Amino acid sequence: MQNSLSKKPLSPEATKTKNIISQALSKLSPPQILVLGFFIMVCIGTSLLCLPQATAAGKSTSFIDALFTATSAVCVTGLIVKDTATHWSHFGKTVILILIQAGGLGIMTMTTLFAILLGRQITLRGRLVAEEALGRMSSSGIVKLVLTIAGTTVLIEATGAFLLFIRFFFNYEYTWYRAIYHAIFHSVSAFCNAGFSLYTTSLSQFHSDSLINLTVMSLIVIGGLGFGVLIDLYNYRRNRKLSLQSKIVLRTSFFLILIGALILFLLERDNASTIAAMPFLDQIKAVLFQSITPRTAGFNTVETGALHQTSILLLMVLMYIGASPGSTGGGIKTTTFSTLLAGVAAAVRGKSDAEMFDRRLPVSLMWKALAVATISLALIISVTLVLQTTEGMRLQDILFEVISAFGTVGLSTGVTSELSSVGRLLITFTMFTGRVGPFTLAMALTAREKKALLRYPQEGIIIG
Repeated sequence: MQNSLSKKPLSPEATKTKNIISQALSKLSPPQILVLGFFIMVCIGTSLLCLPQATAAGKSTSFIDALFTATSAVCVTGLIVKDTATHWSHFGKTVILILIQAGGLGIMTMTTLFAILLGRQITLRGRLVAEEALGRMSSSGIVKLVLTIAGTTVLIEATGAFLLFIRFFFNYEYTWYRAIYHAIFHSVSAFCNAGFSLYTTSLSQFHSDSLINLTVMSLIVIGGLGFGVLIDLYNYRRNRKLSLQSKIVLRTSFFLILIGALILFLLERDNASTIAAMPFLDQIKAVLFQSITPRTAGFNTVETGALHQTSILLLMVLMYIGASPGSTGGGIKTTTFSTLLAGVAAAVRGKSDAEMFDRRLPVSLMWKALAVATISLALIISVTLVLQTTEGMRLQDILFEVISAFGTVGLSTGVTSELSSVGRLLITFTMFTGRVGPFTLAMALTAREKKALLRYPQEGIIIG
């Protein structure tokens, strides 16, 4: 009996294959492993969404559309070429939900969590990769951090789902099953900053519902702060101290939300196609929601394409900045934006050091922030130029679409479904790069610097 239950040894072929895979992985750097992890998840999602069971009766899905949707879900973007509410079956919607959760938490967080649940030991290499994924300076305490992240996620998403369930079940008379499913789906999608919705018009029909608006906005903001900041806030009641990163994230996020809402209100208060016909309180909720959602969430309670051009430009800026490091959102991140502003302020004042909250920022940090912002901008411009050639659409619509894809936002002026196959593949590439590119670049730049053996003579040039 014991022999029959004992683990069977692997065949020589299986052992050889396992060794080849192990050797190949050992040659990859942690950032490369992260990119590979996201790529594999996209491939799995694409395969599942290509199945006939994933589409509703009478519908069909091409490979490109399945790839686009899977990438959008894994990269928690929310751009869609097929209406989530009507095109996908219950199985397909559940696949999208799982991909959103996996992409929001991060591939290495999910992998580490599964290893813990299976009782497997986390290797040193696994800890180093998780360290890169979570933006930690040390691999110590990684397992505890992953468990904390998982527990925090479940608690926040469950709370959000409960509040949404109450509204759906009692106020909109959904069946109990539909209320539970819709509540869970939108709570996960909001916390992961994905923007996928089970309604064709996103959340427009709930623009006057205070509970749904506040719940979704809270989930988006909390998910966009980053797990490190959330843990820091939880510990604040004990040590009454916040890290520099938490201070920067909280101040920048509050500033962007407040200023964004104020500008949108001033720009849109006379726009009959958006908020002009709403009561004053609904106008406040609408502009606040619309200021929060470009921070990589993708939901909307007013039609994005109906906004004034100046408002569209503001949303582009907010989408480019995005959420915060270690969060479920994208963009160049609030810390990158704040670091650049601090550098500019130092240069204008003639100071050699960039300072924030009575702390001096390392010069190497300024270079990394500049590299992330510049490469991200170069990617956006390059993809926009190509799409302008292949799609023949308005520059404003294409640029908005590209920034939305890069920032993993999901907002659109309505041109996503009109993209050609080439256009859809380019946006798919942009979504994937936006999720792993700047992040991986930042992680790669934190590698230990080698001391130069040779330094060239210094010479100044004129700037500005």
